[in-house]
Amino acid sequence: MKKLDAHETSAEAQARVELACAYRLFYQLGWHELIYNHITLRVPGTDHFLINPFGLTYLEVTASNLVKVDLDGTIIGDATHPINPAGFVVHAAVHRNRHDASCVIHTHTTAGLAVACQKDGLLPLSFPSMFYTDGVSYHDFEGITIDEDECDRLASNLGQNNVMILRNHGLLACGVSLPNAFAEMYHLQRACEVQIAAQSSGAALTFPAKAIGTKAAAQHTRLAKNGSQNDLLWQSMMRWMDSIDDSYRH
Repeated sequence: MKKLDAHETSAEAQARVELACAYRLFYQLGWHELIYNHITLRVPGTDHFLINPFGLTYLEVTASNLVKVDLDGTIIGDATHPINPAGFVVHAAVHRNRHDASCVIHTHTTAGLAVACQKDGLLPLSFPSMFYTDGVSYHDFEGITIDEDECDRLASNLGQNNVMILRNHGLLACGVSLPNAFAEMYHLQRACEVQIAAQSSGAALTFPAKAIGTKAAAQHTRLAKNGSQNDLLWQSMMRWMDSIDDSYRH
């Protein structure tokens, strides 16, 4: 089978390669739930988006077996696997309502779930948590996300923020590009990991002044809009995945 290259002229081919790489990366980082959870990426210039084939682990995802769907969940073209309805509902909610959000990521990591189970959610404790001062949304748990009427509530709760904690459920991040969405999820995940570690230490916790958090959040927003450092981060992740196993490109 032909190996797709991220520098090919086809916008869809490039999107497929980068998204398949993201799945392999999340496998390496342990940010997966076996065959569950999802990362979606809009096919440039369309209302279609790519999602993982239901039944495969992240390690098995390749550029060619990603499934293309429309906003109603209809599979476009040939596909060897179905899609997970729960994944479609969560991601379609964002793709339908946030046209700026080309990439949407949803995870069930242990640290993310632990923070999602806490009444106060993400606390302004650590360096990365400061990036989301007044900038993290919350959505109450409604059960398994297979009811399409939840889409509007998900989208409304997210609003214009790029990260959301699904209470008792997990984390969600989105961005204008895959590099930007990945960077948001990375910082949010790290903030959750540090929060759980700090709380588990039993030591008294230090909370910086709210003004410092507001400043850090503004700085983070400026750097994210510039985009260059997120692109550099993503390129380094692709090189890492290529050094391990570049079969995701097929």
